[in-house]
Amino acid sequence: MLSQRPSSDRPDGANPPAISIADLVARHHAELYGYAYRLTGSVADAEDLVQQAFLTAHENLAQLQRAEAARAWLFTILRNAFLKGAQRQQRLPLGDAEIDLDSLPEVPLEDGIDRERLQAALNELPAEFRLVLLMFYFEDCSYREIAQRLDIPPGTVMSRLSRAKSHLRKKLFDQQAVANSARQLPSPPQEP
Repeated sequence: MLSQRPSSDRPDGANPPAISIADLVARHHAELYGYAYRLTGSVADAEDLVQQAFLTAHENLAQLQRAEAARAWLFTILRNAFLKGAQRQQRLPLGDAEIDLDSLPEVPLEDGIDRERLQAALNELPAEFRLVLLMFYFEDCSYREIAQRLDIPPGTVMSRLSRAKSHLRKKLFDQQAVANSARQLPSPPQEP
């Protein structure tokens, strides 16, 4: 449970939440990491992004007015850190980088969707489509909230979300149907 300050230092007499960064990390780390992973498509980048978000949150903890708003506040910080980083960062080719795939953490998915195919499909989306999609599903933002936070018209939000969903359906379910039908073909008879 998030702790509250016993006394008020504010002129209006309201008690601002005294939320420790440890409380925020314990409560929201896994969810923020999942969101960051889907935004970046990389374990290392997601870890860096989450760390940056919590560092920024720690530095600006006094800005959090209500404990109930902590989740949305953290998602906003993480999203803004991602957008700033995306503007500055130019992706470099990995070349011959060696990656130990066994050391990567598992990111479980529901509904039997292959997580690697999902992330690959997300990575193919333009950043503005991916961001709207993730804000809608991970942050549970409405069209209006997304439009306000990104300072774009609600129609643009709906269009980007529709196109992002269409892309994911095409990449995930059309390929899955082809793979499933191939698995259901009878095997050739064995020779005696």
